Amino acid sequence: MAPTEPDASTTEHTPEHASSAAPPASEPAPRHAVDPPSAVSGSTPDEADAAAPELLAQRGAPSRTNEVGRSSEPTTLGGHAVAFLRELSVVVVGALVISTLLRVFVAQMYDIPSPSMHDSLQIGDRVLVEKISRVQRGQVVVFHDPGGWLSEPAPQRGPMGQALEFVGLLPASSDHIVKRVIGMPGDQVICCDPDGRITVNGHPLVEPYVVGQPPSVIRFRVEVPADHLFVLGDNRVNSRDSRCHLNDPGTVVGAGAFVPTAEVVGRGVAVVWPRAHWQSLDPPPSYGGIPTGRNPARDHPVIEAGPEARC
Repeated sequence: MAPTEPDASTTEHTPEHASSAAPPASEPAPRHAVDPPSAVSGSTPDEADAAAPELLAQRGAPSRTNEVGRSSEPTTLGGHAVAFLRELSVVVVGALVISTLLRVFVAQMYDIPSPSMHDSLQIGDRVLVEKISRVQRGQVVVFHDPGGWLSEPAPQRGPMGQALEFVGLLPASSDHIVKRVIGMPGDQVICCDPDGRITVNGHPLVEPYVVGQPPSVIRFRVEVPADHLFVLGDNRVNSRDSRCHLNDPGTVVGAGAFVPTAEVVGRGVAVVWPRAHWQSLDPPPSYGGIPTGRNPARDHPVIEAGPEARC
């Protein structure tokens, strides 16, 4: 009788059988077709993006190191030049904007075109004019022609010159006039006292800027109206100033002799060019003791002047 074979269902495997059935330990585990869940699952989008380059590098794929399209390779010389020009243009535009704002609201340069302020100011002097503080007696001021003061219109610059003037790179050169404030609204200005001096509200002026000539050869007595100024040039024998318009025709004869305060650009602070003429333009001490005039000032001027009050 032939021996029976063991039933497969009851066959007991020996350790040899188990070891032969197991795969070799050195054989790598099957490669997953997708990223391991532990690397990306449970992470925020930012953490996943941060881990992505490392995972791609493990696979041999190119790394996504730039999310905004900028090249990670060294910038070329042309790129440096473009970046430099871009930054330079921002700086230049910013400087021009600041210069324009300063010119419009703070200060501006003006050239002296005539000898009417000699010896204080020479032809060609460049004066810094500030536009913030209030005008006071004795100050040198720049103002627009109130009407008929300029014997001929000022020469006009071309488009380029006007642009440079607008941004403050060239001094203003239009219908501006430079004189010294003698009377404020309500002041009574008279030429002259027994000593030949101009008086303001009875106070005689000591005028060291009037050199080699009398304070005025034109005799007058005026009271300055509200919102106006009475101005004179320092070169009294060669200055078309308020005295020259005391007989001008109009609704009120001589009203054109007074400069509206609204036409004043600002006060001269100093001569800044040429270097040999550097000086401040502060009022002389004699203006400090002038008493207050009529307050409130009249709406219309009071004028007494002879026929010689013309220039």
